[in-house]
Parts: sequence; C-alpha cells; structure tokens
Amino acid sequence: MAIPSGPRAGRLTFEGDFATLTFERTIRHSVEAVWEAITDPQHLAQWYLTEARLDPRRGGTIDYLSGPNRLHVTGKILAWEPPRLFEHEWNVEPRKDLPKGERSIVRWELTPVGDTTLLRFSHRRLTRQTAVVFAGGMHAFLDRLEDQLEGRPLGNWLARVGEVRSEYPQWGSGGGGER
Repeated sequence: MAIPSGPRAGRLTFEGDFATLTFERTIRHSVEAVWEAITDPQHLAQWYLTEARLDPRRGGTIDYLSGPNRLHVTGKILAWEPPRLFEHEWNVEPRKDLPKGERSIVRWELTPVGDTTLLRFSHRRLTRQTAVVFAGGMHAFLDRLEDQLEGRPLGNWLARVGEVRSEYPQWGSGGGGER
C-alpha cells in the first residue's frame, strides 16, 4: 500500500512486514555540491546531525552516530559512483527504541537537470514501524540539507518534524501505519 503525499513530502510504500521511504527533490545546486553535502563528514555533521566515518569506495564501510537519538549505524557501501550514486547498508543493532534492530538499505541518486540536481532518496527494507517514525525525520533532514546548500541558518530539526508529521501516517492509526 502506498501513502500519497504532498509535493515536498516523501512517500511510504508498505509491502508485508517492510516499507520503503522515498523522496524526490529538485535542489538548486550542482550534483557536485549535493554529492559533497551527502558524503563529506563535515557537511553530514551539520545538516544530518551525524558523526560520520566513511571508507568511500564500493565495498567500503560507513559508521555513523546519527541524528538526535545517536543511532549507531554501520554498513557496507554497495554503490559508490561519484557524484551520482551512493548506496549503503543501514544496520542498527537492537536497542531500547529498536528492540529488533534494523537491517535496511539507503540509496542517494543525483541527476543533473540544467544547473539543478534531482535528488532521489530511498530507504528500503525498513520495518513498518521504523519507516513511519522516520518519515517526518527524513523530511526535516532534507529541508536542512537544502538550508545548508542555500547558506541559510539550519532549521530546527525537531520543530520541523512536528510541522510535517501530519503529512505521514501515524503508527497505530488505521492498523500498522496505514490510513
């Protein structure tokens, strides 16, 4: 089941026990600038609230302390094609707020469109509950990415999550996040 969304919102698609979260945004910067923002640890620390260590190559690894909840995310880099494609595993060991952990895949695809970039983001094989929780958070992170690239002050992540939450299904409403 797919959940429709507004023009800047992401899309959640549910299949069985899993979900895929996708976003498509046109960013008013070159693919090189966007690539740097999504792969450089100094940039990730700002807009993505992530301490990142990357071995930037196919077969390399990522090691993130990510977001306000400081999720420890590890994984293998599955695709590394600068400045167009970055795909990696997104593995979190079990913890209190994720009792079964998480084993999923994140993909960043960048396509030049004139002097802008079409960014396609997907996070697939998420558990349904995690996908519903992450939807508003990723929306807010992508807004911060655009703020950073535009040289604007970074928006407050938590406040922005609250503002966009209504664009996404809520866990427990209508049965497991569907509405």
